[in-house]
Amino acid sequence: MSDQQVDNSKRRFLLVAASGAGAVAVAGVATPFIASFFPSERAKAAGAPAEVNISKLEPGQKIDVEWRGKPVWVVKRTPEMVANLPKNDPKLVDPKSESSDQPSYCQNEGRSRKPDIWVAVGVCTHLGCSPTFRPELAPADLGPEWLGGFYCPCHGSKFDLAGRVFSGVPAPTNLVIPPHKFFGDADSMLLIGEDQ
Repeated sequence: MSDQQVDNSKRRFLLVAASGAGAVAVAGVATPFIASFFPSERAKAAGAPAEVNISKLEPGQKIDVEWRGKPVWVVKRTPEMVANLPKNDPKLVDPKSESSDQPSYCQNEGRSRKPDIWVAVGVCTHLGCSPTFRPELAPADLGPEWLGGFYCPCHGSKFDLAGRVFSGVPAPTNLVIPPHKFFGDADSMLLIGEDQ
């Protein structure tokens, strides 16, 4: 065999081996790149609806639920709380939620699907603080006309027990009502994040 002759079997072997190694390298680089286009399990969970059992919720009680990384309040209003809502109308910016982009089922005085159960995102519409639940009537620090609601300690915004913003405070709009629906026996379950 002369130096000029080429061993084709070795050449074929090297070509196949190099092609295989190149394919493995491309797959190794492409896999994380393609995987980045799909949401992580954490992201999927963050956008998933939140299911809440409200069967044991007592009148006047508020519970907090996390949905999409935000606090969501569920309040079971007493008949007295519901009856007091119209008394706040003259002091509110948008009593019927007509000027805000909210679900149609909350464009009413109670801003709710049911008069006694109210659901809202617990974030002030001014700068994103979380208001405190102040259900008591006429506390000394909020005045004799206070009929219960939410007070934002950051800048003094006030919301009634339907999350409607009072006039003359920094918050420009009512609290956000998330999509939600009731289901189960006697509507004992609440699904936050879906309303269909």
